Amino acid sequence: MTTAHRGTDRSRDLSQPLERLHPNETIKAESRYLRGSIAEGLVDPLTGAIPGDEAPQILKFHGVYQQDDRDLRAERRRQKLEPAYQFMVRVRLPGGTCRPDQWLKLDALAREHADRTLRLTTRQTFQFHGVLKRNLKETIQRINATLLDTIGACGDDNRGVMCSPNPDQSAVHAQVYPLAKQLSDALLPRTRAYHEIWLDETPVAGGDREEEPIYGRTYLPRKFKLALVVPPINDVDIYTQDLGFIAIADGERLAGFNVSVGGGMGRTDNEPATYPRLADVIGFCAPEGVVAVAEQVVGIQRDYGDRVDRKHARLKYTIDDRGLEWFCDELHRRLGWRLADARPFRFDTNSDRYGWSKALNGHWHYTVFVENGRVRDAEGLQLMTALREIAGIHTGEFRLTPNQNVIVANVPSEHRSQIERILEGHGAMNPARQSVLRRHAVACVALPTCGLAMAESERYLPSLITKLEAIASSCGLERDPIIIRMSGCPNGCSRPYVAEIGFTGRAPGRYNVYLGGGFHGQRLNKLFLDNVGEAQILDALAPVIRRYAAERLPAERFGDFVIRVGYVKEVRAGREFND
Repeated sequence: MTTAHRGTDRSRDLSQPLERLHPNETIKAESRYLRGSIAEGLVDPLTGAIPGDEAPQILKFHGVYQQDDRDLRAERRRQKLEPAYQFMVRVRLPGGTCRPDQWLKLDALAREHADRTLRLTTRQTFQFHGVLKRNLKETIQRINATLLDTIGACGDDNRGVMCSPNPDQSAVHAQVYPLAKQLSDALLPRTRAYHEIWLDETPVAGGDREEEPIYGRTYLPRKFKLALVVPPINDVDIYTQDLGFIAIADGERLAGFNVSVGGGMGRTDNEPATYPRLADVIGFCAPEGVVAVAEQVVGIQRDYGDRVDRKHARLKYTIDDRGLEWFCDELHRRLGWRLADARPFRFDTNSDRYGWSKALNGHWHYTVFVENGRVRDAEGLQLMTALREIAGIHTGEFRLTPNQNVIVANVPSEHRSQIERILEGHGAMNPARQSVLRRHAVACVALPTCGLAMAESERYLPSLITKLEAIASSCGLERDPIIIRMSGCPNGCSRPYVAEIGFTGRAPGRYNVYLGGGFHGQRLNKLFLDNVGEAQILDALAPVIRRYAAERLPAERFGDFVIRVGYVKEVRAGREFND
């Protein structure tokens, strides 16, 4: 579909003097379309980092975060050594689906050049942790050899496009998934910098004069997140996305999508002007209009997003500052047509359904529980080996879920017993062996690699869950799910602000605790405890959980209960989150 206004470059807010813009705007503008000094830094033998103040910002657009091992930071400082620099590499994987041969190659790469684990993220992709600079280029080249890449997986652009892997809606999923790939390709940066730096493509003459038809020279003010969801399972947490497309089915046919805009989790502690926000549903479009809508929403944010204050630079603030009516009018003006009225839909959960389920085509899907998304081998659970062996014989595909699990998808009936034997032989069969609380919990990576982390998350949440399991079991809640999310900082990569119980790190061993999110992601939660340690967390949550067991209404969810009885107030809009 031809779209109006494409190519307009207002990527620098002309109403602001240059000196008032955030420094990142200058870094992007002067990066020669994301080249910067990365190529030179890769061959610098004097440091394990990519030197230069601008390098870490530009690297993100290539799917790479420069980090260091924070467990070693103090000791290396004492020895007057530079930090133990390493890199996180994130794959662009639209819709979270990959082939078995791709899984095998990524598995080998993780064992050779990373920390011998694969990390499944809350945005349905793979991350490699612990990659050293000397292996960085080869790592990206080998990812590319699998016909995948890392372009735009991070940075101030459209991040990885998510798509519900819902195995119970296979016919609709088959129609929705190709749009995830189409959207990802449509919103991909056009610069050849990635190919020149990592794949040794020869620059074309006059390469510095290339253009970014969607993004312009300074790309977006901040990251942009996009997802497609297939009701009734809100596994992508559609209301937390900058832009969402909610599939509306007519039987087994995809009729189109409701469009949602303005979601986002990030906030900053003690800065009440920052807050999480849930997206608003603004209308309906046919499948052939999806790419046009996405391009124009990105264009509005490019042109009007805040380029002075990065803490205020997401689409949610653009909409709140200017108003939803203004946003819709601007979108319709750019499209040259109007969205239709939104159509009815229903969500009942945002969690995965574990174990076997049968698709309409007669094939089977098996959802494997992966605690906090870390695929590794450990005593009693050789998950990485199990999935490697499955990839060696599987004829379907793997689908990564937004809850950090993996679906062995499209298994023919005659292969089902073989898959079961592999899983059972490595301790990975039957997710019900894990408690219902554990199966409904999500954590971000946090320490020791994330530079933003203030507290543990992935490494700590399992032990906290064990203690919460004991409380739940003592009052008969062993089979009752409660959505639990933990993030090592307030940025909210694990989407903690829509959890029924959410934790965000404040300092080592200390967290904010939030209560009252919606069971299917439809409501923000509210601060319950501020900057507390484990003992205070357990002392405060135990009576709440016990009271829930004793006083809940039939079918009442935990998040609804804590609001009804007055533990926290209901949050109806993002601006109320800090009240």
